[in-house]
Amino acid sequence: QVQLVESGGGLVQPGGSLRLSCAASGIIFSMYAMGWYRQAPGKQRELVATITSGGNTNYADSVKGRFTISRDNAKNTVYLQMISLKPEDTAVYYCNAQRRTNFWGQGTQVTVSS
Repeated sequence: QVQLVESGGGLVQPGGSLRLSCAASGIIFSMYAMGWYRQAPGKQRELVATITSGGNTNYADSVKGRFTISRDNAKNTVYLQMISLKPEDTAVYYCNAQRRTNFWGQGTQVTVSS
């Protein structure tokens, strides 16, 4: 059974930082591309950042220079370090694992507000 469990979300003031974690089980983690997506109320889910099995990264233009995706294959975990957070970053953040099949986590809420 595949499980992706996100953690680290919460309420933060504009300009603040958060680190999201996603712990994977039930897959050969090192063989999967991993990603973070987000969905704000009334909007479609959008890509935030991805990291391939080889460590290549890709970011949405809106988060470049502020967010960093990384992975620890020994811990079966992918991270999203977020700095200089803005109110428009408010969303539910979802972890994704992709190879031949897509797997999703349940999401973690990030709220950026003063």
